[in-house]
Amino acid sequence: MHILSTSTHVRKQWRCLSAFFLLALSLLLGACGQGGAQTPTNALGTPCSTTIQLLGAGSTFDAPLFSKMFAAYKPIACGVTVTYLGGGSAAGWNALFDQSVDFAATDVPLTDGALARSQHGAIIHIPITLGTEEAIIYQVPGVTTLLKLNGPVLADIFLGKITTWNDPAITQLNPGTSLPHLGITVIHRSDGSGTTGIFTQYLSQISPVWKAAVGAPYNVNWPIGEGFKGNGGVADGVQNVNGSIGYVELSYALRFHFRYVQLQNAAGNYIVPSIAGEQAAAASMQAVPSDLRFYIVNTQGVDSYPISGYCWVIVYQHQDDANKGRAIANLLWWMIHDGQRYAEPLHYAQLPAIMVAKSEAQIRSLICGNSQISCYQP
Repeated sequence: MHILSTSTHVRKQWRCLSAFFLLALSLLLGACGQGGAQTPTNALGTPCSTTIQLLGAGSTFDAPLFSKMFAAYKPIACGVTVTYLGGGSAAGWNALFDQSVDFAATDVPLTDGALARSQHGAIIHIPITLGTEEAIIYQVPGVTTLLKLNGPVLADIFLGKITTWNDPAITQLNPGTSLPHLGITVIHRSDGSGTTGIFTQYLSQISPVWKAAVGAPYNVNWPIGEGFKGNGGVADGVQNVNGSIGYVELSYALRFHFRYVQLQNAAGNYIVPSIAGEQAAAASMQAVPSDLRFYIVNTQGVDSYPISGYCWVIVYQHQDDANKGRAIANLLWWMIHDGQRYAEPLHYAQLPAIMVAKSEAQIRSLICGNSQISCYQP
């Protein structure tokens, strides 16, 4: 009986010692892991890029959406810290050309001339959101209705041919609305802007006079008006000047509680800017070029809002820094999929399924380093 008790006691001691050594070993291995020996992976088990920060610049319209997206992206697996600077689409182009940013955002596709400026290889366009519905906002005291305008009248206002709010061209479109004999002050962008590029593209399509006199540039020699930087600057200008009219992205119009124009579309219907009107304009596109550079202004859909457009992220197709290239590809892939959930609450439209597929193909075409291997490796 004494022998059995001693044996049992010894076994208990060995069990305690074994447990102690296993615990010590696990703590040691954990400490080694915390020292960086293990490579973190995403939800699919793919190793993450070692890049932890990315920098972008460009479209001020994209800024509210990107702010939400990038804040949500950082804590997910393989997420990085993304800093985005506005400045306008043209500023984003220039920053990408001189490689001071990793990506740029633009509301208009780069022209052939702009693409030719690249000293670092091909630049590709990746649609990120469908949301450039431009609201024509105004500040007319005593007018509480949403005024109706058509394209030719809008062009004549920005050409300086229509100078007062009670001009017959405006009153005929708004019977029953008392309009004051008040001078019109045109408020426009002073910086190179994708928002401006879409606006002038629209005016060039509906007004031969505008097309001949001004054309469709993103940086305009304006016939008249006062210039302000960014969508926010135009909104401030209209808010502070009685009798003013300007163009901003819808999200800015809603944020500042502006009244905006019901604009006649190609089908003859008067449409207010909305996500639905934007989606109708996109759906009316019959063919999309393979390089994804196109406009959707003045489309033929019955419910199409006539000043609509996509927004793109533009990047160099060949990424010399493979780690950074993988980080960019992972970010873009997330933006066109999971990131789309943040679009509509901020008054942007989600990408149509057909455009998601085209954006996927563009992301897969990113090449990392000298290996000719796609940067996106799911």
